[in-house]
Amino acid sequence: MHYKNMLGYRYPKGPFAMISVYTFTGAAVVTSTVFSLLLFLSIDDNTMMKVLFGTLAIIFEAGKFYAWYEFGERRAHKNYTGAITALVFYLVLAAISIGGSIGGINSATNKAQGVISIQEAKVAAYDRQIAAIEKQIELNNLAAEKYIEMERIATGVTRIQQQNNKLREEQIKLATERDSLPPVTQGSAIGLIDSLADAFSVSQQAAQFGLVVFLSILLDLFAAFFVGVIGEELRFRRFYQHHTEIDITPEDVSKPIGYLEHKPALNEPVTADAASAEEALSLEDKVKKAVQAGVITCSKKAVGKHFLLSTDDVDTLFEQMMLGGLIAKKANNHYYLVA
Repeated sequence: MHYKNMLGYRYPKGPFAMISVYTFTGAAVVTSTVFSLLLFLSIDDNTMMKVLFGTLAIIFEAGKFYAWYEFGERRAHKNYTGAITALVFYLVLAAISIGGSIGGINSATNKAQGVISIQEAKVAAYDRQIAAIEKQIELNNLAAEKYIEMERIATGVTRIQQQNNKLREEQIKLATERDSLPPVTQGSAIGLIDSLADAFSVSQQAAQFGLVVFLSILLDLFAAFFVGVIGEELRFRRFYQHHTEIDITPEDVSKPIGYLEHKPALNEPVTADAASAEEALSLEDKVKKAVQAGVITCSKKAVGKHFLLSTDDVDTLFEQMMLGGLIAKKANNHYYLVA
């Protein structure tokens, strides 16, 4: 455990940070679980099998994140064999989860592309009908020229002109229906796939697969990171709660850069009477004693880090000490002990 080197310089995360971490973790876990459900539920159409496969997907997802949490726990306790075992379980379950995410995201992307393809097919069908009518009109015009050469204008050409007029009306009607179709809108995901395909000179299918794999792996890494953050914070909180009674910073604590602390050697043995006398002192007296002994300077920052106090607690303590006449404030807002 390296937490003992952080006492006095690190405190448990506040409510806002923990709410944010739990929110991000929950969202990532739920999203990953939903994508895995989409894959497993599509295996069989039977209701009983859907329930079984859905339960299996949830078990895999929950087991995956617990395996990652257990990996952090065992590594923190230097149980490296157990940590490797938990990591292997996590990697196997993560591979299944990533496969489910790939299937779910790919299905949604294919659905969007399918809608665009249907709209494009409707437009293409109207274009084919209009083109066929145009060819029929051209054939009628050729036939009209033959009737003119045979001087049968009254009988043949008039009938052909009537047919062409009907064909033109039908052609205009088809063009109007085609133009009234809703425009083919390209979603942002489809646009991104097209851009990737152009940028890397690959097919749209290859670009779509690469994007889906990247998003699936990123989702699992995101969830694993925040699960690890929660596990590490819980371990630190347990350690911190067992050391809340410490009021003197140990000698071997690594100081942060720029921290000034003048601390004499504490090699003298502490007797039981001295320990009980130390415990009987009030916090104000402990601060005064530490400052007089040169353990810390008379500043809020030094007192807060040395006695593991929050900013509000330090402010209250200094106000009480000033009212009690133990300390005073200089013109430059620096505090000093009153002799």
